[in-house]
Order: sequence, then structure tokens, then C-alpha cells
Amino acid sequence: MPCHRQDPRPLAIFLMGPTAAGKTDAAIALHERLGCELISVDSAMIYRQMDIGTAKPSAQELARAPHRLIDILDPAQTYSAADFRRDALVEMAAITARGRIPLLVGGTMLYFKTLLEGNGGLPPSDPALRAALEAEAQSRGLAELHRELAALDPQSAARIHPNDPQRLLRALEVQRQTGRSLTEHWRAQRFEPLPWRVLQLALVPGERAALHARIEARFDAMLAAGLVEEVAALRARGDLSAAMPSMRSVGYRQLWRYLDGKCDWATMRAQGIIATRQLAKRQLTWLRSWPELHTVEVPRDDIVAALLKIVRGDGT
Repeated sequence: MPCHRQDPRPLAIFLMGPTAAGKTDAAIALHERLGCELISVDSAMIYRQMDIGTAKPSAQELARAPHRLIDILDPAQTYSAADFRRDALVEMAAITARGRIPLLVGGTMLYFKTLLEGNGGLPPSDPALRAALEAEAQSRGLAELHRELAALDPQSAARIHPNDPQRLLRALEVQRQTGRSLTEHWRAQRFEPLPWRVLQLALVPGERAALHARIEARFDAMLAAGLVEEVAALRARGDLSAAMPSMRSVGYRQLWRYLDGKCDWATMRAQGIIATRQLAKRQLTWLRSWPELHTVEVPRDDIVAALLKIVRGDGT
């Protein structure tokens, strides 16, 4: 391990990267080589009954390397970055108390940022208020809600895309809960440093075209594995709607539209692939400005060796 005589805090590792970069395989390998215990940092894998479309580790993979914070919520429930920070800190402390290294792996960059910096005193999600906002999204439309946010909090509206319901509804939720804008909360934020020294790693594509090809192949594999049936079963429950954060996840919202008869198979497939590429682009935008980041270019045959070299201090 790297020598940090000036920093007595225990080590934690972040393993970040865009969707389809190979993070799960790399994390399992690090678990087996270093004894790290894994914590998922993924805003879709938190939901039960959403396995195929989230690329959730298989039962066999989870048997080899258990992941904490997977399958912790029903798809009808909501979850915020503040909720994640609370839960991740508990899991990290439990792992450290066992003498192990927490390895946090995923692509939800807001979760990583909130864990590192704190949540600006934001309140936890209010299920009743969130349900009301989701109903408004259904009746009024996301564009109208975005215009409301723009009037209340222009800075947040400029950052949040009108088609990003999770962040849009969260900004409105905070506004209605506290009477203060999300921007005001962040301005008043006090930095809350983690009681761990964090080694931050990222898998980044050497060529965007290779990542796009991998995304397309993986989406087709999801469809072949039964993604349509998975979304159909969720839709048939009757208590979920297309506006809910769980069903707005990439892949699920495109399948929901297909099952509603709003597009044909070819359009659904194309839109699912495009949405996944757009997600990867947003994740890479976060990573380009991420401080103190060690990157490993993928694809390559020696990903695990390259990561181990960084962790052990040979490449820093």
C-alpha cells in the first residue's frame, strides 16, 4: 500500500468510470486480490426487481464478492444523494472496523461527490412530497416543472437538464421542504471531510467509439436476457409510474414507452443505446474535472495489474 505517514486515517478506494467500462469485473478482482469489501455507488442498483437493465452483478458474482447498498429499496421508493452518504458512511465504518478496506464502485458521480464533500445540510427525501412531485411530473410534464425551478432557482435550473427528472424533482423537493433553493443550500455548505484517506481510481475509455460499441452490445444483450419482460413485470404491478426515479433510469424509461405503444422496437432500441451513450458522456464530463484522480485507460488486458500498481503505490 502507499506510504502515508502524515495521514493516519484508514484507506478507502473509489473506483469510478462511465457505464460499460468494466468497473464490476475490476472491483471483484480487487476484492479477491486485496480483500476489499465492496459498496455499490449506483442510483439504479439500489432497487430490487431491477436486475437486467441496471447491469447488476449476477448471483454468482455477488457470491464471489458481496456488494453493499444493492437491492435496498423497492422501486416505488425514493433515495437521494444525502441518503446515500448516510448509508455509505455506516457501511464504510463497519468495513473498516473489520480491518478491511472499503472499495466503493459505481458510476453515480453525484453520490461520490456528496460522499466526499457533504450534502450542504440538505434534508433527506420526503416520500410523500416526492410522490406528489412525481404526480405533478405526470400531469404537468417535466418541461413545466423545469420552468418552475428556473423561476425559483435559476442557477440549479441552468445545471439540471429538463429531461433529468431525478435531479429536477430533488431540487424542487428541497425548495418546498425548506423554503430555500438548492443553490442557497450549496452556498451555505460546510465541507465535511471523510474520516478516510481516499484513493480515487477511474476506468476511462481510450477511444469513445470502442465504448459506444460496448454500450450497444450490452444493451442488445440485456434485451436478449429478458429486459422487456423485467420492465413489463414492474409495469404490471400497478403502483409504479413512468415518472418515478426508478423507472426513469436509462433503459427502463425507453422500455416503458415501448410497452405503452409510444414507439416501435427499433426506435426503443435506438433510444436506449443513445440514452446510455449520453449517460456515459455525462459521467466522463464529471471525471474530466475530478481532482486527485488516477485513471486507467480501457480496454486493456492488464486492467487489474494497472489498478494494483496504483493502489500499492508503485505508480504514484
